[in-house]
Amino acid sequence: MYLKSIAFDAYGTLFDVYSVSSLAEELFPGKGAQLSTIWRDKQIEYTRLRTLCDKYADFWQVTGDALDYACATLGLEPTPSSRGRLMGQYAELSAFPENAEQLLRLKDAGINLSILSNGTPWMLDQAVKASGLEGYFEHILSVDAVKRFKTAPEAYQMGPDALGCHTKEILFVSSNCWDICGATWFGYRTIWLNRYGLPLERLGVEPHQIGTSLEDVADYAIELSS
Repeated sequence: MYLKSIAFDAYGTLFDVYSVSSLAEELFPGKGAQLSTIWRDKQIEYTRLRTLCDKYADFWQVTGDALDYACATLGLEPTPSSRGRLMGQYAELSAFPENAEQLLRLKDAGINLSILSNGTPWMLDQAVKASGLEGYFEHILSVDAVKRFKTAPEAYQMGPDALGCHTKEILFVSSNCWDICGATWFGYRTIWLNRYGLPLERLGVEPHQIGTSLEDVADYAIELSS
């Protein structure tokens, strides 16, 4: 089936969630990497628990709750100022260096680009502006509209609803293998952007393609659309 659109996950895919580790290390020497890893893992765990139990809170609150848990786990006591700096950094995560060039390749190939993310509209707007990626995306879709985090079907359904095409005509891109598994089950064509050389999840489902950078995504998408 002909490719019409790409839906990108945001966090970890377009924006480097571990770029906060430099600030974390500055604030808590020797603990920065641990803090950022626990923070990210707990953030995702909370989205799953809240969706499973129908107790939605938006991604900004979930991110703050996960940060507080990570600090408590490591015995850290951030001041209101240091906590605010960490949260502010999360709102303005670094983009991966190849993003702009490869997104431009995709737009030049006539492929519509969108974001489909757990982030709140405000968080996504801030991240896109901070990373210099304004103007590339036709839609920026936040699960806040359906109050269900990925991998809930309601979250993935936002893609075909907004883009006006069949799931098989949309390439879903994520660096999170669990997200790719959910999207593949839902019916998207998928490419796992495996930036960190991780193994596949053992869930009985595989992405249609695997890459290691956005250049691989662009190559695959352009081939599908030609």
